[in-house]
Amino acid sequence: MSVLFTDRPATWREPTCFATTELYPWYAVRVRSRYEFVTSRDLRSKGYEEFLPSYRTHHRWSDRVRDLELPLFPGYLFCRFNPRDPYRLLNSPGVVHVVSAGREYVPVNESEIAAIQSVCRSGLPVEPWPFLQVGRRILVERGPLAGTEGIVVELRGKCRLVASLTLLQRSVASEIDREWVRPVR
Repeated sequence: MSVLFTDRPATWREPTCFATTELYPWYAVRVRSRYEFVTSRDLRSKGYEEFLPSYRTHHRWSDRVRDLELPLFPGYLFCRFNPRDPYRLLNSPGVVHVVSAGREYVPVNESEIAAIQSVCRSGLPVEPWPFLQVGRRILVERGPLAGTEGIVVELRGKCRLVASLTLLQRSVASEIDREWVRPVR
């Protein structure tokens, strides 16, 4: 009879979020209104890979003007986690639920998250945009958004790349140069 010795306590469980988060898909997490940044910090401190896209805007009150950083998708952030063990995530401050269809959590398309991350990292001005399901898909070939796919629209004579999240039916837009893009078939 052989005995297996380990240094793990009897109640030890495989970590759900630390070094293995890349193995899990992205999920949309619904959070309380105006809790996006608090929840994002808490999830990061717990070791989760989270993504909270945001943008800067000027807000005018009757007595002052202030620069604010606001979430691109109010009430949502994105997180990689083990869908079979969501309890630490669900018990985080501000978390309401994970977007699901019935009892199954619905993962966000990896390419859509990559496009939103690319838009946010580009350094170009970003703003929320109405969701567009129809329109011409383009691929950005040059500039800070090179490799990003999205829909091109024109507003006030300027081209914008609109990257969309189908699951949430939300979009973001960033100004681009016409020469940077080519149509995708």
